[in-house]
Amino acid sequence: MKNHEHTIDIKLVPIGNSKGIRIQKALLQKYDLTSSLLLEETDRGLLLRKKKEDKLSFEETYKAMASENEEWQDLNVTLLDGLEGEDFDN
Repeated sequence: MKNHEHTIDIKLVPIGNSKGIRIQKALLQKYDLTSSLLLEETDRGLLLRKKKEDKLSFEETYKAMASENEEWQDLNVTLLDGLEGEDFDN
């Protein structure tokens, strides 16, 4: 497998009391970079990587919940919380 490293000269730009970089739109789209990145310090320098989404898909959520074997009987207590006579339409 070939290593496809490509070097682009960029400048640091002031952002408040910090510095930032601008990433070309084409690179943002190519690597599907959105709002959050990981900055990793390596022996060779700094590496920016896409942050993996922490959200579970519906299927992953279902499997995780099914494996918990949670007892749902305690949920019935909320049915008797005293609010059954309240009129929430007004």
